[in-house]
Amino acid sequence: MKEAPVPTQTVNLIPSGSTEPMDAHSIKVACSNCNLRELCMPVGLSAEELVRIDEVVATRRKIKRGAILFRNGEPFQSLFAIRTGFFKTCVTAEDGRDQVTGFQMAGEIIGLDGIVNDHHTCDAVALEDAEVCVMPFDRIGDLSREVNALQHHVHRIMSREIVREHGVMLLLGSMRAEERLAAFLLNLVQRLHARGFSRSELVLRMTREEIGSYLGLKLETVSRTFSKFVEDGMVEVRQRHVRILDTDSLRAIVNRQSTI
Repeated sequence: MKEAPVPTQTVNLIPSGSTEPMDAHSIKVACSNCNLRELCMPVGLSAEELVRIDEVVATRRKIKRGAILFRNGEPFQSLFAIRTGFFKTCVTAEDGRDQVTGFQMAGEIIGLDGIVNDHHTCDAVALEDAEVCVMPFDRIGDLSREVNALQHHVHRIMSREIVREHGVMLLLGSMRAEERLAAFLLNLVQRLHARGFSRSELVLRMTREEIGSYLGLKLETVSRTFSKFVEDGMVEVRQRHVRILDTDSLRAIVNRQSTI
């Protein structure tokens, strides 16, 4: 069944305007004045250090829904701080299908996959109109040697990505369908709450098929599990709008796997 249009629930801190990439008309961004600074940049910096951090961000780009921010195999040059919008990262499986490897939202950094071999190892696709701050990695490296807090922050981001990858491996390796979807919903609403949204309501920017790809589940299994959560009174679902009615029960489903 064709999904209805999704109402907007983006971290829109500035007017969207044109959604075309702004390579030719890039806008300089000041990190020190950004409301998302505490999510993607070090905290506790001096005024002088904040000015130096501002110098790292070269441009701001607007990415249209469905457009590619970077592709698998492209040379790695920059990290991207998501200012507004939602992205997915994916790789092409041997059978030609896209395998979703992650979902990223405002205040998070993407592009870390390119650090190791100096080229990107996945595609980054905008799931809705989005805007990113472009941070050339050579500038980050130069400034990290002068501002220790920045170097520490980059290391924390990389460590967090490693922990996330480990969590996904655990999710796919040992959890049943109910546990995977419950963990996914709880993680997503927690991340959105850190950005000022509700503790219990969210709008899914990804399709059920993309959720299934990420969780290693078939589309039918994702739909059936959502229906079971609804029948059990744990969630309420209207198209992509999800309201969590019983957080404790979802947590119990996730915690149950550790006792098996």
